[in-house]
Amino acid sequence: MTDRQIKTDVILIGAGVMSATLGSLLKELVPDWKITVFEKLENAGEESSNEWNNAGTGHSALCELNYTAEQPDGSIDISKAIKINEQFQVSMQFWSYLVNSNLIRNPQDFIMPLPHMSLVQGEENVAFLKKRFEALSSNPLFQGMEFSDDPGKLMEWLPLIIEGRTSNEPLAATKIDSGTDVNFGALTRMLFDHLTSKNVEINYRHCVNDMKRISDGSWELKVCNLDSGKVERHTAKFVFIGGGGGSLPLLQKSGIPESKHIGGFPVSGLFMVCNNPDVIEQHHAKVYGKAKVGAPPMSVPHLDTRFIDNKKSLLFGPFAGFTPKFLKTGSMFDLLGSVKPNNVFTMLAAGVKEMSLTKYLIQQVMLSNEKRMEDLREFIPNAKSEDWDIVVAGQRVQVIKDTEAGGKGTLQFGTEVVSSSDGSIAALLGASPGASTAVHVMLDVIKKCFPQHIKEWEPKIKEMIPSYGISLVENPELIHEIHTSTARTLGLAGKKQVLKEA
Repeated sequence: MTDRQIKTDVILIGAGVMSATLGSLLKELVPDWKITVFEKLENAGEESSNEWNNAGTGHSALCELNYTAEQPDGSIDISKAIKINEQFQVSMQFWSYLVNSNLIRNPQDFIMPLPHMSLVQGEENVAFLKKRFEALSSNPLFQGMEFSDDPGKLMEWLPLIIEGRTSNEPLAATKIDSGTDVNFGALTRMLFDHLTSKNVEINYRHCVNDMKRISDGSWELKVCNLDSGKVERHTAKFVFIGGGGGSLPLLQKSGIPESKHIGGFPVSGLFMVCNNPDVIEQHHAKVYGKAKVGAPPMSVPHLDTRFIDNKKSLLFGPFAGFTPKFLKTGSMFDLLGSVKPNNVFTMLAAGVKEMSLTKYLIQQVMLSNEKRMEDLREFIPNAKSEDWDIVVAGQRVQVIKDTEAGGKGTLQFGTEVVSSSDGSIAALLGASPGASTAVHVMLDVIKKCFPQHIKEWEPKIKEMIPSYGISLVENPELIHEIHTSTARTLGLAGKKQVLKEA
């Protein structure tokens, strides 16, 4: 039975990195607001934000080739790379503010310095990488990037990848030492510990079953305690849906006009994890290659050094897969249940358009372990099957919507916020760069949903994020200042970490 309404100012659905970030920002801006969080799992950061469900790349466009498209005239468009790098700098500034204010401690538990590299093979790709390097390295955001197609230099940078290579095809790589590996699971848990200490009420094993607008304009949520079965009614003037793949069904339950004509396409992933400490020790970088023809951008192959629980590990992937679940812990009926009269034609149009993606996913699902090892050996020629295990990564739900540029049923590959016109509810949908740009994305939510407070909050936002409202790319001195101060605060400045082997 439902009983009385329980009032709060802000409700956050989902205890992932997005809710953690929004909650932390709001607690600094308006400490007296009452914030309540509902999470259906037992702990924070267990789904998309979890370190084993997330690639952990501090996405700053240092190595991801899909952020720098080659134009028909052969030039390289770096505008998206600049945008994503600037957004990551916003995250770095906020994390530094939290550390400097003693709100979170031990940044080495969630962020580590790690070179970011791009690696390509074949004359055409080498020419592309060189042009990309020239376009980026002259930009102050990408200072320090190096390019090499010299086999000796590549051997020095990438011993594990170069050793045993028999192909005569030309190889080239770029390397930049200011990259990072981020444990978003650890960061999420730290932020929720901080929020708990600030009297934010976090309810685990609580599932939001329904929501509706009530007469005073606020939202009423029906929330079920999964342990007792008890259902409560909670009301708030503002609701944020940050439930990863579970956000779309909840957004649809809100019934807001902005939720119409939007669908979701779930893509799952597998990673190969190295279990041999000697192999792990031979590699120290995140190395991104080029996506295969027909593959979605999120399937770009990469060989990553990771730091999880202060241990060094090595992952390769992702291999795409398909399941109709929207969350790892979701239901086989998630995809079917998300098809509504208002989005059925959008979904069907996407199905027709994305035949090559469907074909690619079917091929990926059918891959044998030996075939996966062959893909790995394109990166590590001497890879041995017994040194690698398979880990199932997180689910990602790509947004499908009607766009002017792409027409009906266009598959989106980014991170999207959908909010009501009155700003009373917002939902986060989509995938990469996601967690890396969480602070920028949540500041956008604040700007859209609390326009009446922005003027009053701006001084505090600027204290937390010195570059707020400023284009970094036009202010090289500020870039240098931010790089220096965040690296010092977060322990990234030339610091050698001594780590136990995985």
